[in-house]
Amino acid sequence: MLSQKFRLKKNSSFTATYRVKNSFYLNGVAVFVGLKKKNPNDTTKVGFVVSKKTHKRAVKRNRLKRLMRESYRILLKNKELGNAEKYMSLIFVGHEKALCHKYKEISVIIKSLLEKIND
Repeated sequence: MLSQKFRLKKNSSFTATYRVKNSFYLNGVAVFVGLKKKNPNDTTKVGFVVSKKTHKRAVKRNRLKRLMRESYRILLKNKELGNAEKYMSLIFVGHEKALCHKYKEISVIIKSLLEKIND
């Protein structure tokens, strides 16, 4: 499970990240990238969102969030985040197309999205 210190919690933090309008999309998962860090020692906060419009069942939405969160946690543990470490916040948004993916597919999608983030 992803530690609480890495999670984006406040509504204002989500809004600020969306306001930057720096996003990437791949196979049903989008990532919104926040501002660059001023202090490189700060942790990058991450949020995971699956809208109710994506699927009406909370079980399906929560499963997709769990899969995205776990794949990010593994990448964080293996230090394979690349340029994502340079930003204050990231938000992963799951869409309807991603609901049918398995864990391995979601993991590959998350990794390739993080590789798309550049300076």
